[in-house]
Formats: sequence, C-alpha cells, structure tokens
Amino acid sequence: MDAKDTMIEGVAIKWLHHIPDERGYLMEMLRDDDDFFEGFGQVYLTTTYPGVIKAWHYHREQIDYLTCVSGMIKLVLFDARPESLTYGNVTELFMGVHRPMLVKIPKLVYHGFKGIGKDMAIIINVISSPYNHLNPDEHRVPYDTATIPYQWELKHG
Repeated sequence: MDAKDTMIEGVAIKWLHHIPDERGYLMEMLRDDDDFFEGFGQVYLTTTYPGVIKAWHYHREQIDYLTCVSGMIKLVLFDARPESLTYGNVTELFMGVHRPMLVKIPKLVYHGFKGIGKDMAIIINVISSPYNHLNPDEHRVPYDTATIPYQWELKHG
C-alpha cells in the first residue's frame, strides 16, 4: 500500500518474493491455505499496453486475486459499499515486476488498472468462480465516471 492510501475493508495484500537459482526463479502467488483465500473458479491472463486504462468494474459474487507478473500497473480500488467501514475510500497500488504482490479484491469493490512504464504488463487473475459467458458477473462504469473520485492522469511533482 502507498502511504497516502487507506486500505479498503476486505482487501488483502500478500507480498510476493522471487526464489531464484541458476535456472531462473519461482514465485508462489496464491495458496489454498492463505488465510484470505475463499475459493477457486478459474485462472486467466490479461495484458495491458503502457498508458491503457482498464476500468471500472465490480463483481457481485466473484472475488479477484490479482497479480502483475510482467511490466507494471497502477491498480486502483474504490469502495462503493455503503455498509463498509471504508465506504468512499480509494486505494492506489503500484504493482508488478518491481513490486511483486497479490491483491485480493472483495465483492462489490470497483477496480481498474493502468499500464505504467514502457512495457506491456501481464496480469494473472485467479477468480473465485468460473466466468459465466451467458450471465457475466461484470458490472461496469466508464473509466472517467464522475461517481468515482479518481483521476487516471500521470501525477507530476
């Protein structure tokens, strides 16, 4: 987590570590005995080019366990759950090859990410239930919606 952020209720971060040897490295991401793990549905890979924003969406039933394994992204979360202790909070995380972590994203928390740096980012997402092609658990709003207090532009200074 970055210093200016408040962690959103139900979000968990697992710091990841490379275990290197002369062949390369191994990095464990998610285990079924992690105390925050709630179930397995499927694993998928997605990519984003530098500067591309993929936001905003949330899930009513699905939990995401997101890791950026190549490149870097800015992951942003917004808590729109009125009953949550962190209702209205935004959490911004920089993650990827230079800062390996896995982030658990709870149900009903808006999330999105932006590719940062000069390389395409590769993201692995383990989700708690299989994607339903006939009735997707994807609820979207535009990246620039006025209902989420966040601006995606590069912050200079």
